[in-house]
Amino acid sequence: MTGHQAAPTGAGSVILDLGGSTGALVLDAPAGLHGREIEISPAGDAGARRTHALVRQRDTGAGSSYAAVYPGLAAGDYPAWRDSATPAGTGGIDGGRVARVSLR
Repeated sequence: MTGHQAAPTGAGSVILDLGGSTGALVLDAPAGLHGREIEISPAGDAGARRTHALVRQRDTGAGSSYAAVYPGLAAGDYPAWRDSATPAGTGGIDGGRVARVSLR
């Protein structure tokens, strides 16, 4: 995980293409992870390439929260990595749906 500065995002700033065997993952995170890139990878494939997303402040009418969004994922389980070897949680992706996992 690395740190970056990013402006808050507003409602409607993320577009997800869902359907068939494609879903998405939202990792809800504590404010302390704002600006960090969190990696995920398909479970059970030690050689799989990891992908990452930035934890950003998400502002809506209900208030502010912090999350990383991973669109366009094939159905399956995806561990989120705290570091190169330590999983922080796992999200199960179903086609056509958005899965949410809390890193709190």
